[in-house]
Amino acid sequence: MGFEELLDQVGGFGPFQLRNVALLALPRILLPMNFLLPIFLAAVPAHHCVLPGAPANFSQDMWLEAHLPRESDGTLSSCFRFTYTQALPNTTLRGEGQSRGELQGEPSTVPCPQGWEYDHSEFSSTIATEWDLVCEQKGLNRATSTFFFVGVLVGAVAFGYLSDRFGRRRLLLVAYVSALGMGLATAASVSYIMFVITRTLTGTALAGFTIIVMPLELEWLDVGHRTVAGVLSSTFWTGGVMLLALVGYLIRDWRWLLLAVTLPCVPGIISLWWVPESARWLLTQGRVEEAHRYLLCCARLNGRPVGEDSLSLEALRKVAAAERVVRRPSYLDLLRTPRLRHISLCCMMVWFGVNFSYYGLSLDISGLGLNMYQTQLLFGAVELPAKLLVYLSVRHAGRRLTQAEMLLGAALTLGFRLLVPTEKVYWSTALAVTGKGFSEAAFTTVYLFTSELYPTVLRQTGMGLTALVGRLGGSLAPLATLLDGVWLSLPKLTYGGIALLAACTALLLPETRKAQLPETIQDVEGKSLQEEQMPMKQVHD
Repeated sequence: MGFEELLDQVGGFGPFQLRNVALLALPRILLPMNFLLPIFLAAVPAHHCVLPGAPANFSQDMWLEAHLPRESDGTLSSCFRFTYTQALPNTTLRGEGQSRGELQGEPSTVPCPQGWEYDHSEFSSTIATEWDLVCEQKGLNRATSTFFFVGVLVGAVAFGYLSDRFGRRRLLLVAYVSALGMGLATAASVSYIMFVITRTLTGTALAGFTIIVMPLELEWLDVGHRTVAGVLSSTFWTGGVMLLALVGYLIRDWRWLLLAVTLPCVPGIISLWWVPESARWLLTQGRVEEAHRYLLCCARLNGRPVGEDSLSLEALRKVAAAERVVRRPSYLDLLRTPRLRHISLCCMMVWFGVNFSYYGLSLDISGLGLNMYQTQLLFGAVELPAKLLVYLSVRHAGRRLTQAEMLLGAALTLGFRLLVPTEKVYWSTALAVTGKGFSEAAFTTVYLFTSELYPTVLRQTGMGLTALVGRLGGSLAPLATLLDGVWLSLPKLTYGGIALLAACTALLLPETRKAQLPETIQDVEGKSLQEEQMPMKQVHD
């Protein structure tokens, strides 16, 4: 008897599994609210150099004209001021091929010597206004997202390995407590350095949510209901995206906004009292009594009567003996055998492409003809039909084709946006929203697909490794926007090119539709051997 047969007896989908999905909904809501938080947390409002007070006979506009030069696009400079007051409105500062100070008769300018004055009509405070992360320091503002995703990258490795060794539930508690503590410390930051360090550690803690939640749900589900449960639970991510737009609209101070997305960890910690450990994992560790207790609870909630013989400790010991892990899991196990090596390398490329394109699209909300709250709400709303598309596609076309199709769709929409003239704002907005839908569909699929590819003994480790590479893509996505200094269209071309490469790589992975979850490394390698022998048998026949 294997675990799938045990699950059939106690119920592979019922009130027990639905309760599990509900209890694990909170981490899924909190993840996008933290991952996309820089849209509001690090927003840069309109600003200009601090100027002396305007005399009574000068209007505000005339006073700004007298002190601020104009950039080449005709706007008043945000980063420079004249060394002395001009009596008349100035003309465009910079001519082609000339720098400041090179034009004949042009007054000299200096960077803002006394700091900046910010427009507080939209935000009362952001980290950009708190520590003047503008002009020459704007790179530090964008770097905060990169540091955060570097923390997620490190956390993916740590939580992936530790949860395979010490259990899913215990490490989920560690993730909750760490995210709460680091989030509170970030909100209390007194300097940019403190903010970066605590925000990076918050990313490390939140990585536990990304690595643990999906497998913990999946390992209690039978084959027939993995898809519907996976898509259902992923809708909570969409809820988090849309909720962030509302919270960001209501709270305009970055410290209170950070507290608003951190304090929900408290009820999350309490909810872990009812979250079950994975019985699959417990059996691979030889912890039969604990697995027996959770399986009985599952049967009771699902209304399944179980016999003494079928779910006795002796029967479970036989299952555990067949699945027992003799040696602790290691990341090297993912590369030792040919089948797992192939899966791991392909999954790493797919995860990199999914994250790189998703966060490239999600964090770039400018130039779409809408304010940031409307754009964020629209980006969240489009994810709902994307989930429905994933549900239908993975059931009929399979996981592999769905993954490739969604990445290809994201790549094509990014490419089409390059062909749309800048004055066609609505066309650009429609393509951006469509691309966001495809990228979210690819994200939903990759979690389900990857969880089904790895065996139980290495599922968390495999998810940790692939998520590590994925978060590397997420950390590079904000920095890729700096490529617009080389060529304005280069960031979108980069996002689209990586998504296209990931789509091609997804086609190299094996299909997992209607397949039982592998329990051991031998299950994965044995399946590979069977696939190789089938064509040979057909030729022989």
